[in-house]
Amino acid sequence: MAATNIPTGGAHAQEAPHVQHHAAGDHHDEHDHHDQHWLFKYVFSQDHKWIAKQFLISGIVWAFIGATLSTLFRIQLGWPEAQLTWLEPLLGRWVEGGKLNPEFYLALVTMHGTIMVFFVLTAGLSGTFSNFLIPLQVGARDMASGFMNMLSFWFFFVAGVIMFISLFLETGPASAGWTIYPPLSALPQAIPGSGAGQTLWLVSMALFIVSQLLGGVNYITTIINLRTAGMSMAKLPLTIWSFFLTAILGLLSFPVLFSAALLLIFDRSFGTSFFLSDIYIGGEALNHVGGSPILFQHLFWFLGHPEVYIVIMPAMGIVSEVLATNARKPIFGYRAMIGSLIGISLLSFVVWAHHMFVTGMNPFLGSVFMFLTLIIAVPSAVKTFNWLATLWRGNIRFTAAMLFAIGFVSLFVSGGLTGIILGNAALDIQMHNTYFVVAHFHLVMGSSAFFGMFAGVYHWFPKMFGRMMDEKLGYVHFWLTILAAYLVFLPMHYVGIAGFPRRYYAYTAYESFNQFGDLNTFISIAAIMAFFAQFIFLFNFVYSIFRGRRATENPWNSTTLEWTTPVEPGHGNWPGAIPAVYRWPYDYSKPGAPEDFIPQHIPYSQTVSSNLPYEKEME
Repeated sequence: MAATNIPTGGAHAQEAPHVQHHAAGDHHDEHDHHDQHWLFKYVFSQDHKWIAKQFLISGIVWAFIGATLSTLFRIQLGWPEAQLTWLEPLLGRWVEGGKLNPEFYLALVTMHGTIMVFFVLTAGLSGTFSNFLIPLQVGARDMASGFMNMLSFWFFFVAGVIMFISLFLETGPASAGWTIYPPLSALPQAIPGSGAGQTLWLVSMALFIVSQLLGGVNYITTIINLRTAGMSMAKLPLTIWSFFLTAILGLLSFPVLFSAALLLIFDRSFGTSFFLSDIYIGGEALNHVGGSPILFQHLFWFLGHPEVYIVIMPAMGIVSEVLATNARKPIFGYRAMIGSLIGISLLSFVVWAHHMFVTGMNPFLGSVFMFLTLIIAVPSAVKTFNWLATLWRGNIRFTAAMLFAIGFVSLFVSGGLTGIILGNAALDIQMHNTYFVVAHFHLVMGSSAFFGMFAGVYHWFPKMFGRMMDEKLGYVHFWLTILAAYLVFLPMHYVGIAGFPRRYYAYTAYESFNQFGDLNTFISIAAIMAFFAQFIFLFNFVYSIFRGRRATENPWNSTTLEWTTPVEPGHGNWPGAIPAVYRWPYDYSKPGAPEDFIPQHIPYSQTVSSNLPYEKEME
């Protein structure tokens, strides 16, 4: 390779002999990997690709558990007077006289929120795609620490086992809501779910946070230190930028939730009063003085709002990649997209108290948080308009991944607009704890993040498993899911504006809420439809792993480095030298090029006919 073709400015910025030096040990590494015992190759694997698959499959399992719980409480909300004796074989004593136990209803809501937010959309989404794509897209053999990566998954797995066990306790799982506000969560004797179920919730969450911190350190270190020759930060795909900033958010915010959980354990088990004061149970005064439940809310939401972006930013990166690839156009405003991700990350740390407008905070302080909350709409709008501009007049290929990416943009806009309403303190005070809030965050964070996850699975499935998912089943899955999502959450906005509170066991509890009967039934039918639509995806996923059409090396004609690896990359990813990088990741439909894509590893000296004036000096 000529000296002029060796790029500079990457993290390694190696000379060609150094690149070749990496290749010398490749066959040895692969040989060692093939000689590994199956236990260390498939169970306690340190290969980032296999760990990504472990996160993905675990996330899918948890998603179906969480969706089952939501289906159960939607049945209760949709038909509160119905006899549910047919659920007794599944729920046992939690169905009494044909009716769902009201305390178990609270447990269902609590565990659904916990599972979906943390175990699916945090670990399942970020754990899968950060692990799978970071080494492949930055040009690294593996994560910076394979051992820490393995530990990250197994801490997550053990956390999941503990959370799952809590579902079967005699007193029931945690029931204080997924935000576990004191005093319900701080007093074991408060309600049945405040006992052992809440203890296991806290232990599980502590292990989960350890998992996230181990993973985050690894992701950041790999991106900063292990980029291939020529891969400067300005040449990183937007997926890597989103994973990088997500990991930073997690490292800075998850320890705060860990401290809150630790202090809550002290209040529960060791008689401290961090979050408790002047509590009476059954007319008896408890010996707790000086604590503040509002302090817990501050600690929880200091993680809780960055958590929204920990969930959504990986999906944003995935969608950016899928849209550019399938629109056959460069991503519009690459640097603006990076700037908006950084802006969202910074602002996410200074808006947490908009969840607390009704706690009696100083109105001036509330106005500060309101202003910062509304400002965060600006970088979000930058991203949205850039996605639309990327689609504009593109040569669009409507793959299943592309449909879910477009669906993400639709849901993100729909849910984001109601965020502007809730960001206004005067309006939020009226809407707080109503179904309007439920509809908002399920659209903007829940549904849209799932759509980003689905887009990623359909798009990178060929590289994960060496086979293609069935596109027609993907189309059916998409249309049923987006239709159901809007049929569930759009009516909820109206119900919330009319004042219907969230977490109520039945709308029949108050006569004034009886008017919502038909609408609740309609929402429940749509939710059940959404649940069963996911079995189409599950069948497609499992069937395609074993019987899907075999993939080629680069089935989507993409430009990023992962598509330069073999169809199913071995340990170490590239059998020879790691490719050097020469150009940005979105050279699609470039005038003068023989094909409508130019991969990142192609030197400018090989694309003379399509080089722009400023690129000619790099030939």
